[in-house]
Amino acid sequence: MNANTGIRNPRSFRRAFSLIELLIVIAILLAIGGLVVVNLMPKKDAADIDLMKAQIDQFEAALKLFKLDMKRYPTEEEALAALWSKAAIEDEEEAVNWKGPYLENPKADDTWGSPWVYHFPGEIRGEAFYDIISLGPDKEEDTEDDINNHQDLMNEEGELSEEFEDFGTGDDLGTGGG
Repeated sequence: MNANTGIRNPRSFRRAFSLIELLIVIAILLAIGGLVVVNLMPKKDAADIDLMKAQIDQFEAALKLFKLDMKRYPTEEEALAALWSKAAIEDEEEAVNWKGPYLENPKADDTWGSPWVYHFPGEIRGEAFYDIISLGPDKEEDTEDDINNHQDLMNEEGELSEEFEDFGTGDDLGTGGG
């Protein structure tokens, strides 16, 4: 401001943002952030499901190695813990045949924090097979979001596809997981 004339110097005058302008900018940034989150969430869900399918594949490979050494699959009481812990083997005489651990990085829980469900004899495909089940995001058994090792053999209704029903009676090749 010039002391003699009382007029402000145009170069020294700075205008600040008003509160309305700041609120508009914040609203625009939130809207853009919301769009990004909405578009990325389904991709994360799909990635979690793919991760669980890969974990089931690792369990199946480990179960095959377990069966080679032990001449059987783990019981329901031993469950998948028998793949990484010799202490899980119920029969001490059989425990000498255990050559594990059969998994490098055992995961007792799925991505959503639920323990893996293991059935042998299996309930989904038949008694000659085992079932490995992730309860999925809702953490409840027998719901649509469950992921299991027989998923590839199911039709759209979640039932065992007719073309595989005849294969549910035996396990001649030792591939209980399907």
